[in-house]
Amino acid sequence: MVGRWLGRYVLPALVAALFVAPLWFMVVGSLRPTGSPPPRTLELWPAEPTTAAYARLPELVPLFRYLANSALVVALAVPLTVLVASLTGFGLRLLSRPARRRALIGLLVLLLVPVTAVWATRFEVFRLAGVVNTYLPLLAPAALAVSPFLVLLYAWSFGGVPDSQLQAARLEGAGWLTIWRRLALPQVKPATLAVAVLAFTFHWANFIDPLLYLTSGDRYTWPLGLRFLLLLNPTDWPLLMAGSVVATAPCVLVFLLAQRVLLADDPLAALRSKGRP
Repeated sequence: MVGRWLGRYVLPALVAALFVAPLWFMVVGSLRPTGSPPPRTLELWPAEPTTAAYARLPELVPLFRYLANSALVVALAVPLTVLVASLTGFGLRLLSRPARRRALIGLLVLLLVPVTAVWATRFEVFRLAGVVNTYLPLLAPAALAVSPFLVLLYAWSFGGVPDSQLQAARLEGAGWLTIWRRLALPQVKPATLAVAVLAFTFHWANFIDPLLYLTSGDRYTWPLGLRFLLLLNPTDWPLLMAGSVVATAPCVLVFLLAQRVLLADDPLAALRSKGRP
C-alpha cells in the first residue's frame, strides 16, 4: 500500500519538482532588486521582491514589438507545420509496407543530419531568392514540417486508423484529402496537439534563423531581444531573468493548455473526475 502511494503521488511529484525548479528560480531571480548579483546560496524567495526588472525591459529594448514579431511568426508557422506534417504522415500511412519502410528509414537518416551542416547552403539559397530580411526564411522550416520527427509522429498515429475505414470511405467516393481531413485527422488529436506544441516551442525560441536572415531592427523577434539584453547589461541578473521569464512563459502556457485539452478529451479522466469506477 505504501509502495503504491509512493509510486502514484510522491515519485511524480519529485519528477515534476525537478523540472519546475529551474523555472521557479528563474522567476525568483527576476523579482530581486535590479542590479543585484546572483545569490550565493539557494534562495526560495527574495527578501524584498520587486517587479522593477520587468518595468525596465521596455526601456532598454522594444519589448512589445519583438513579442509581436515572434507571435506573428508563430501564428503563421504552427498551422503550416501541422498541415505539412499531417499530410506527409498520412501519405506514409497509405504507402505499401516496403515503400513505407524505405521512407521511414530515409526520415531517420535525415534526423541524423546536423542543422549546422545546411546553414551556409540555406543562407545562399535565400540570398539568391532575395528573401533575406523577410519572414520567409523563418517560415521555411514549417514548410518542411520542422523536423522528420514530427512526420514520424503523425505516421505512427495514423497507423492506428483501421484499413477497413479507409477502404469504406474510398468505396463511398471520398478522395484522399477528404479522408485525411474528415476521417483520419480527427482520430489523431493527441498527435496534432503534440506537433503544434513542439512547433510553437521551436519557432518561438528560434534564435539562429532570425540572427542569420533578419537585418532590420523592426523585424527582430524576442530571442534576439534577449540577446541584446545580455549585451547591454551582462551583469544585471534580475533583468536577464525577467527577459527569460517573458521568453519562457508562452511556451509553458501553451503546454498547460494542450495538457488541459488532452485531459478533457480523455473519457477515463472524465469518469475519474466524476468519481465513477
